[in-house]
Amino acid sequence: MDKASPNRSLTDVEYPAWCQDSEVPVTKQQIRETFDQLAAKFGFQQSSKENMYHHLLAQLDSRASRMNAQNALLSLHVSYIGGEQANFKKWYFAAQLDLDEEIGFSKMKLRGKSNTRNIKVAKKTGISIKEQQLEWERREREFIDHHPKFSISESQLKRGKDLKTQDYKWKTKMRQLSPLQMLRQLALFLLCWGEATQLRFTPECLNFIFKCALDFDGYTNLKDPSFYSKEFSFLDEIVTPLYKYLRSQVYKRDSNGRWIRKERDHRFIIGYDDVNQLFWYPEGIERIVLFSGERLVDKPLSQRYLFLKDVDWSKVFYKTYKETRSWMHCFTNFNRFWIIHFAPFWFFTSFNAPFLYTKNYVQLLNNQPTLQSRLSVMAFGGTIACLVQIIATLFEWECVPREWPGAQHLSLRMTFLIFCLLINFAPSIYIFGFFDLDVHSKSAYIISIFQLIIAIITTIFFATRPLGRLLTTYFSKGKARRWYVSSQTFTASFPELAGRSKWFSYGLWLFVFTAKFIESYFFLTLSLRDPIRVLYIMDMSRCHGDWLIGNVLCQLQSKITFLLMILADLGLFFLDTYLWYIICNCIFSIILSLSLGTSVFTPWKNIYSRLPKRIYSKILATSHMEVKFKPKLLVSQVWNAIIISMYREHILSIEHTQKLLYQQVDSISLDSRALKSPTFFVSQDDSTFKSMEFFSANSEAQRRISFFAQSLSTPIAEPTPVECMPTFTVLVPHYAEKIMLELREIIKEESLKSKMPVLEYLKQLHPKEWECFIRDTKLLMSELNISKDFLPKTDSEVRIEAAKQFSEVDSANHLETKEEEQSHNEYKDTDGFVKEKLSDLPYKMFGFASSEPMYTMRTRIWASLRTQTLYRTISGFMNYTKAIKLLYRIENPSMIEFYESDSEALENGLENMAARKFRMLVAMQRYASFNEKEREATELLLRTYPSLYISYLLTEQGEDSSEPIYYSCLTNGYSEHDVNTGLRKPLYKIRLSGNPILGDGKSDNQNHSLIFYRGEYIQVVDANQDNYLEECLKIRSILSEFEEVGAESVIPYIPGIEYDEEPAPVAIVGAREYIFSENIGVLGDIAAGKEQTFGTLFARTLAEIGGKLHYGHPDFINAIYMTTRGGLSKAQRSLHLNEDIYAGINAMCRGARIKHSDYYQCGKGRDLGFGSILNFTTKIGAGMGEQLLSREYYYLGTQLPIDRFLSFFYAHPGFHLNNLFISISLQLFFLLLINLGALNHEIIKCQMKKHSVMTDVQTPIGCYNVEPALHWVSIFVLSIFIVFFIAFAPLLIQELLEKGMVKAFTRFLRHIISMAPLFEVFVCQVYSNSLLNDITFGGAKYIPTGRGLAITRIDFAILYSRFSTISIYTGIQIFLMLLFATVSMWQPALLWFWITVVSLCFAPFIFNPHQFSFSEFFLDYRNVIHWLSSGNSHFVKESWSTFTKTSRARYTGYKRKLINDVSEDASIDTRRASFKNIFLSELLTPGVIFFCDFTAYTFINAQTGVSEAVPSGAVFRLLLVTYLPIVVNMITLIVLFILSFISSPVHLCCKMNSGTTVAFVAHGVSIFVYVLNFELMWFLQSWNFTRTLILLITAVNLQILTFKLITIFFLTREYRNNLSHLAWWSGKWYNTGMGWWVIFQPLREYTVKVMESSYFAGDFFLCHFLLYLQTPLIMTPFIDYWHSMILFWLKPTYVISKNRVYTRRQKRMRNSGIRRYFLLYVILLLMLLLLLICPLLSHKILPAPVSLVKGMPFSMLVQPNGQKNNDTGPAAPTTIMTATPPLPSLKTAN
Repeated sequence: MDKASPNRSLTDVEYPAWCQDSEVPVTKQQIRETFDQLAAKFGFQQSSKENMYHHLLAQLDSRASRMNAQNALLSLHVSYIGGEQANFKKWYFAAQLDLDEEIGFSKMKLRGKSNTRNIKVAKKTGISIKEQQLEWERREREFIDHHPKFSISESQLKRGKDLKTQDYKWKTKMRQLSPLQMLRQLALFLLCWGEATQLRFTPECLNFIFKCALDFDGYTNLKDPSFYSKEFSFLDEIVTPLYKYLRSQVYKRDSNGRWIRKERDHRFIIGYDDVNQLFWYPEGIERIVLFSGERLVDKPLSQRYLFLKDVDWSKVFYKTYKETRSWMHCFTNFNRFWIIHFAPFWFFTSFNAPFLYTKNYVQLLNNQPTLQSRLSVMAFGGTIACLVQIIATLFEWECVPREWPGAQHLSLRMTFLIFCLLINFAPSIYIFGFFDLDVHSKSAYIISIFQLIIAIITTIFFATRPLGRLLTTYFSKGKARRWYVSSQTFTASFPELAGRSKWFSYGLWLFVFTAKFIESYFFLTLSLRDPIRVLYIMDMSRCHGDWLIGNVLCQLQSKITFLLMILADLGLFFLDTYLWYIICNCIFSIILSLSLGTSVFTPWKNIYSRLPKRIYSKILATSHMEVKFKPKLLVSQVWNAIIISMYREHILSIEHTQKLLYQQVDSISLDSRALKSPTFFVSQDDSTFKSMEFFSANSEAQRRISFFAQSLSTPIAEPTPVECMPTFTVLVPHYAEKIMLELREIIKEESLKSKMPVLEYLKQLHPKEWECFIRDTKLLMSELNISKDFLPKTDSEVRIEAAKQFSEVDSANHLETKEEEQSHNEYKDTDGFVKEKLSDLPYKMFGFASSEPMYTMRTRIWASLRTQTLYRTISGFMNYTKAIKLLYRIENPSMIEFYESDSEALENGLENMAARKFRMLVAMQRYASFNEKEREATELLLRTYPSLYISYLLTEQGEDSSEPIYYSCLTNGYSEHDVNTGLRKPLYKIRLSGNPILGDGKSDNQNHSLIFYRGEYIQVVDANQDNYLEECLKIRSILSEFEEVGAESVIPYIPGIEYDEEPAPVAIVGAREYIFSENIGVLGDIAAGKEQTFGTLFARTLAEIGGKLHYGHPDFINAIYMTTRGGLSKAQRSLHLNEDIYAGINAMCRGARIKHSDYYQCGKGRDLGFGSILNFTTKIGAGMGEQLLSREYYYLGTQLPIDRFLSFFYAHPGFHLNNLFISISLQLFFLLLINLGALNHEIIKCQMKKHSVMTDVQTPIGCYNVEPALHWVSIFVLSIFIVFFIAFAPLLIQELLEKGMVKAFTRFLRHIISMAPLFEVFVCQVYSNSLLNDITFGGAKYIPTGRGLAITRIDFAILYSRFSTISIYTGIQIFLMLLFATVSMWQPALLWFWITVVSLCFAPFIFNPHQFSFSEFFLDYRNVIHWLSSGNSHFVKESWSTFTKTSRARYTGYKRKLINDVSEDASIDTRRASFKNIFLSELLTPGVIFFCDFTAYTFINAQTGVSEAVPSGAVFRLLLVTYLPIVVNMITLIVLFILSFISSPVHLCCKMNSGTTVAFVAHGVSIFVYVLNFELMWFLQSWNFTRTLILLITAVNLQILTFKLITIFFLTREYRNNLSHLAWWSGKWYNTGMGWWVIFQPLREYTVKVMESSYFAGDFFLCHFLLYLQTPLIMTPFIDYWHSMILFWLKPTYVISKNRVYTRRQKRMRNSGIRRYFLLYVILLLMLLLLLICPLLSHKILPAPVSLVKGMPFSMLVQPNGQKNNDTGPAAPTTIMTATPPLPSLKTAN
C-alpha cells in the first residue's frame, strides 16, 4: 500500500513477500537506487519515478507471494521483455532489430524506396550491401559451428526462412543477464511507459523508444554524471514532439488561441495505428529522419537515443491504412459473406427460372430450355464469386497504400482472379455465342457440366478461403518469410481452436447453413418461381401510356415489378441466415449451459443442502489451510457474513435474517455452546420439509443466493490462499455520471412534467426493502436517543457514520438485540396506535423523522444504492476488501491467536492484506473541476472508503507559456486536504505533454489513469455497476482463469531447448452481468433483456467458438499483456467510438484467448427511458459504422478461417447489417407493393380454378395472372414477421434456462402486453439509420445517455425533432405506400405492416410517460405551436428553424467564421459530407424510390385495356402539383423580402421586430397553398382516391429529390450563427458579421427559405396528423392510469394518478392555456377533416372533372375515371392464345 495507515502491525510492511524474503536477488534498496539512477540519467519525473517504483514492487510482491523471489523477477522479465509471449521480443524480431544489431539497418537489403536509400548510402561510404549479407551469412555458419548442440539445416539457414538461430542468440543474451540487469531493464521500460501519455496507444513505437534508451543505457557509464539529464527531459524531448504531432492531426488553433477540431475525415488523419505500424517493419524505422536530413539508422545504436529529440516526425509518418468512408470496406472485409449469399441465390433462382433463357417460352407449354443453357446459366454463380473477389481486391488496392511494407502484393492475386473469371465465364461465350437457345450441342453440354463443376468449386474455394491467404501461405506459422513476420505477429496470430471448441465452431456453422439453404430453397426460391414467371411473361402492350412519354414505360411495368420482387427475395435470402444463426446459437448455448450445469433443467438436486460443503471446498482454499477448526465453523463465518451484508443492504428483514443465520445455541449438556445450522439448506431441496418463509416475494436476496448456490455447483478453479493470490485493480472511468443522489432530487418531482418523485417511484419498485430500511432507521434512532454521548459533533462525521451503517458487517447478536428492543415498542391503547401511525408518517414518506444530516444521508444512500450511481458501484466493488479480509481471517486462524485481544492490530493487519491484494481506482477525470455538490459526494466516498484511489486531471497555467500544463494526479482517502482548493492533495502529480483527452474521452481517461493500477490484473467496470459480497468471494477462482496462478515454472532462457508449444495466453476473462434495472418498466426490461442475452447466452457460445471480444464491463484484463500492447482500448476520435471492442480485436489478432466465466456475475444498470435507450442505440450503431471503416475489421475479415470469420461477423457487424437489410428489404417490398398494386388496380385478373395447373388456358381470355405474385406477398410478410419476432427468442430461451418455463412465459407475455414489439421495430430502424448516417456523413460521437429513472414526460416537439429524420418521415412514407397497397390490392397479411407504421411513427409517443394525460397533452400542443413559430425574431435553441438548419447542415457543413453569437453554441460539430459519400444514400436511393413511384403512377394512369383511349398528361400533372406550391412560395417570399427590407428602418426606429410576423405570413401562405394543391390533386385525378394517393406519393418523392439536389449541388456552407435567418425575416442585414458576403447571402437565404416553406408545411401537417391520431386515446377514460401501469410495470395500487399541487395562479394559467389550445386543436381538426371528406364525396355531388375541362387546352391534365377497361373474353385481342400450341422441337448440333 502506497499510503500506510497510522497504526501498524506485523504485516504493515508494504510488500512483505518481496521485502521480507532474505533470498531476494535484488534488494529494495537496490531497486530504489536503480530507479534513481535511471531517472537522473534520462530525465524522468520524480513523481513518475516514485509511482513506477511502487508499481514494480507491487508486481514483484504479487508474483513473489506464490513463487520464490528469483522466479518472481524472472517471470516479470519474461512477461515484459524476454519471454515467448512478451510483446517486446515479438516486435524485436518482427522489425528485424536482431539484424540491425548485427549488420545495421543501413546495410540490410530492404524493400522499395528504403532499399534505394540504403544503396545510395552504401555508395557514398563505399560499402557493398551484397558483401555485407554474405559476411553476415558467414558469421551465422561460424556461430552454428561453434555451438554443436544447436542444429539447423542448410535450408533453414537461408535468411528470412527461420528464426531459430536468432532465438538461440536471444536466449543466450537473456540468460547472461544478472538479476540486477533484468530489474534495470524492467525499471527502464516502466519509466518510459509511465510517462508515455498518448504513446501508450502505440506499443511498438514505445518499444522503439525503450530499445533506443536501453542501447544508450547499456553503452554508457551507469554513474557518469555527464550523461545525466534534468527532470522532464524525457517528457519534453522524446514524448512531447510525438504528442504534438498526434494532436496536430486532429486539432488546430483558432484565431483566439483555442484548440478546435479539424474538419478532417479519418483517411486524412495519421492516427495512433498509423504511427504505431511504422515501427513494425525495418522499412518504417529507416524512414526516421532528423531535422538535419540524416537518417536515425545511420547513427550508432548507442547514440540513437540522443538524436530522438532531433527527429522531424512530420516527415516520417504516413497513412498505412485509409479509413475511406465508403461501403466498399464491407465488400473487401466481408467478401466471403457476399459470395456465400450471392452465388447460392443465383444457383437456386436461375435453376428455377428456366423461362428467362428459354427461346419462345410459352406458359401453356411450359417448354424447357436446353440442358447446356440451364447448366451454363447456373454456372454464372462462379463468375459472380470471381467478380466479388475482384471488386474486393480493387478496393483493397485503394485502402492499403502500396508503400506500406505490410501491404500484400495484389498483382498476382488479381491475375489469378481474372484467370478464374475467364475460365468461369468463357464457356458461356462458347455456349451462347455459337449456339442458339433452342439448339442442343453435345460438346456444349459437356462443357457446361465442367463449367458448373468449376463454378461450384470456385464458389466453395472463394467462400472459405480468406482473401488475405488466397494464394500465399506466408501467414502460416513457421513458413513465413522474414518480411512478413510483422503481419503474422500483429494481425494474424489468431489462437487456434482445439478439441470441443473446434467441433462446436464447425458444427455450429454446418448446422446454420444446412438449415439455411434447405429453408431458403424450399420456402423462398420455390415460392418465388411462379410469381416471377407470370410477371416476366406478362404482356402489357394494351396500355396507352402518357401523352408525353408514350407507352414505353407502362409496357415495362410487369418487368419492373419482376425485378423488384427478385431484389426483395434476395433481401430475405440474406435475412434468414441471421435468423438461423440466432436459432442455432441458442441451441448450442443450451447445450453448453446443460453441460456446465448452469440451467434449471440441469439436475439441481441438493444444490442448497450441499451448499455448505461447496462453500468449504470451492470458496475456501482448503488444500492450503491449517486445520484448527471444524469446517462448519468456518463455513458459518462465510455464510453469516453474506446474510448480514444482505441485511445491511436492506434486502432481508430481521425475521428472515434470523432464519438464515448460523446461530449459537446451548448444547444438550448445557456446559457449552453449539452451532446450529439454518434449516434453509434442507428445506429448499426437500419437498417434504414443512415450508418456511425465508424471503419476501420477488426478493433480491433470494435471487442472489440462488445464483450463488447454483454457481458453486458448476466447475470452478480451485482457489489459492489469500496470501498467494495475485494483486488486482478495479478501474472505474468516471466523467459526469451521477455520484450520489441529492435529497432535493429524490423527494421532489424531477420536473414539472413528472408526476412522482424519484423516492416515491423507488419505494414502489422496492416496497419490502423500504420497509426494512424504515425499520432499521427507527431502531437506529432509538439507539442513538438512548446513548447521550454517541452523536458525532460535525455534519461530515455524521454523514460518514450514516454511510458506514450501510457498509459495515455486523454480528448476529446485534440483530437479536434489535429484535428484542423492537418487541418492547408496541402500544396497547388506541391513542398510542394513532400516535404511532402519525409518528411513522415521516418515515414512510421520506425515511426519516429528523432533519439531522445522519438520517437524510441514510435516505440519500438508500436511494443511491437503488439507482445507477457511482456510489453504488464503489460500494459494491469495495466488497472485494471485505471478502479478502474475511477469507484471510478464516484461512489463518493463527492470526486471531497471535493478536489475541488487540482487535485494532488485527483489523490493521487485515486492512493491509486487503490493500496488498486489491486496489479500487476511479478515473475521475473532472475531479479538480467538480462543483460543490460533486465534491461533497466525492468526499463522502473518500471518508467512507479511505483506501479508494482517485486519479484525475489537474490543469495549471504555465509561467512561460500561454498553454496550460496538464498533470495526471492520484489521491485517496488518507491524503490531506488542500486548503486552497478544498481537494485532497495528490500522492503523485505527473506532468503530461498536453491535454490527454484527444479522443472521445473514455479511452483517454482510462489511459492517463492506467499508470496508477497495481498488480497483474485489471477489472474494467462502468460507473453504473454493482457487485456483491458472495460474488467477491470467488475472485481467486476468477483470477485463476488466466492460467498463470498455478502455471508450472519453466526456465525460459535456456538456448537450444525446444519446449512444447505454450497455449495461447489468456488476455481477457469475461463475466456474466445481472441487469438490476430489469423489471423497471417495459423499456428498462427490454434493454436489460438484450444485455443479459448478449452478455450471457451469446457470450457463452462465442467464448467457446473463439468469437467473443472485449465489451468493456465487467471483464478482467491481463494487465501486463494488454498494457504492453496498446492498453485497454483505442482512442482515435470518432473512429474508435466503441473503444472497448478494439482491445478484444487487438488481443485476438496478437494471439491471445478471450474466455468467459459463467459462475461469476456483477450487477449492471441499463438505460431506462425511451430517449436514453435510443441514444445508446444510436451510439452503438454509429460506432459500428466506424468499425466497418477500421483496419481491425480488414485484418479479421481477410485473414480469419471461415468458421471464425462467420462467428466474428454475425456476432458483431452482421447484427447491424442485418438491421440495415431489414430496412432495405422493407423499402424494396413497399416499392414492389405500389407497383404490384398499380398493376392489380388496372388489369382484369384471371379466375383461378381449384387444382388448375399453369399449363391450363386462363380464363377469361386475355386476363392477367397476378395471383401468384399476390400470394408471394403473404410469404414475404410471414418472413419479415419471423425476422422481427426472432428478436424475442434469445431472451425467452435465457429465461427458460435460468428461471424455468413459467417465469419465461410470464416475462414474454408482459413484453407483448406492454407493446415491446413496437419498440423492437423502432430500434431496428434506429440501428440501421445510425449506421447508414455514419457511413454517409460521419460525425460519430459519444452520446451521454443518462441512466436516470424515466418518469418525466418529454415534449412532443422534442420527440418529433429527435426522431423525425430517423423514423417518422420513413414511417409516414411507408404509411402512404401501405395505404395505397391496402386499397389497391387488399390482403389480410398487410395488417402486420400497420404495426410497423405505428411503431415508426408513434413509438416515441407511446413510450413517453404521461403522453396521454388530457391536460398535459393540450399544454404540449401549445408547445408544439410555439416550437413551429419561434426562432424567427431571435434565437431559440428548441425551435423548428434551428431543427431545420441543423438537418440541412449535414449536407452543407458549417463555415469556419465565428462572431461569438449565442446561436453558434447550438451548432453541432458537423463535417460537410463528400459527394461520393452522399450519392448512394441521399441521391441514388431517393432517385430509385422516385422512379419506382413514377412507374406505378404512370401505369395506373395509362388506361390499360381501355379501347380508343387518348393518353392523358400524367407527367405534366405530376410536374404541376409538385412545383406549383414551390412557385407560389417563391413569389410570396420575394414580395415579403422586399417589404421587410424596405420597412426595416421604420422597425429599427420603433424598436419593433417584424421577423415573427413575416415568417408567420410566409408559412401560412405555404400551408394554404399546399392545402389547395392537395385538393387540386383530387380534382385532376377525378376524385379517385387510389390514383390521388399514388400522385401524392410520387409528388412528395419528386419534391424530396429536387430539394436534395439543390441542397447538395447549389447550397454553400451554413453560418454557425442564425443571423442571416433572422435578417431574412426582419430585413436587418447590417451587423450580421458577414462582411462583403452580405451581398450574396440573401440569394442563398432565398433558396433556403423556398425549401423551408415546403418543409414547414410538411412538418405542420405531419405534427397535426400524429397528434390527431392520438385523439381517441386522449379521450379514453383513465388512459393515463393504464398507460403508466403498462409503461412502468407498477401494480395498480402503486400507480400515482394524483395531480401535482399548483397555486391558484398556476391553475388559472394552465386551465386558460388548455381551453385556448383545445379550441384551436378542434378547429384545425374539423377543417382538415372537411378538406379530406369533401373530395371523397365530391364525385357524388359534382360533375366529373373531365366534363368540366372538356375542350380546354389543359384538358389532358385531368385523368378520366370510371372507364371500361375489360378487354378480356370476347373483347380480347386476337393475338392472345386460346389453345395450347404444338411443342417446338429442339435442334441438334455437334
